[in-house]
Amino acid sequence: MRLAGPLRIVALVVTVGLTWIVVSILLGGPGSGFPRIQQLFTSPESSVTTEPRARKYKCGLPQPCPEEHLAFRMVSGAANVIGPKICLEDKMLMSSVKDNVGRGLNIALVNGVSGELIEARAFDMWAGDVNDLLKFIRPLHEGTLVFVASYDDPATKMNEETRKLFSELGSRNAKELAFRDSWVFVGAKGVQNKSPFEQRTEAMTSCPPGPQHVKNSKHTNKYEGWPEALEMEGCIPRRSTAS
Repeated sequence: MRLAGPLRIVALVVTVGLTWIVVSILLGGPGSGFPRIQQLFTSPESSVTTEPRARKYKCGLPQPCPEEHLAFRMVSGAANVIGPKICLEDKMLMSSVKDNVGRGLNIALVNGVSGELIEARAFDMWAGDVNDLLKFIRPLHEGTLVFVASYDDPATKMNEETRKLFSELGSRNAKELAFRDSWVFVGAKGVQNKSPFEQRTEAMTSCPPGPQHVKNSKHTNKYEGWPEALEMEGCIPRRSTAS
């Protein structure tokens, strides 16, 4: 019975000590060996290691387009394996997933005022009939936007009239397009001048609207027999009128 008092004191001290240790662990106090438990009580905002995610805009663009502009992103086909993609205003116009792309030239016609898709078709430029392509681009209305992405071979069946029509849409490279070249292009019916954004490149790049062209060369090809795919994104001003 004489030990009851000291035992109670010892039990109280042990209880207080255990309580302090548990509270210290849960609150992540000094010397805590349980950082994961501490993280449960730490808000994401107060974590110095948290990095904000980069915001993406329409079609995955890193910046929003100005008012009265159409956001677009397009990628040419990679060799004869991966099909091209054409995105406009966050809507996929052409892609392998939509099952509306094919070998040759993949072309989407868009109303330059509303931004609405008029028609999208693929034209086989290796074994197809070039007259099908001519019938498609000859009767374009003023102000129609023309998106073109190559896949595999864009040029074998091209004739002089085809190259002339694409040149009139604003392309500088159509006249020189050759077997298995990579090509992406945004033009319009009724343009007065060639696109100021046109360029040749041998590297993947993003740039404002305009055609891009990578030559097929065994010395620089990324894939055996094919140059690398091209990617292009930007903002296209809406047309004021379209007939």
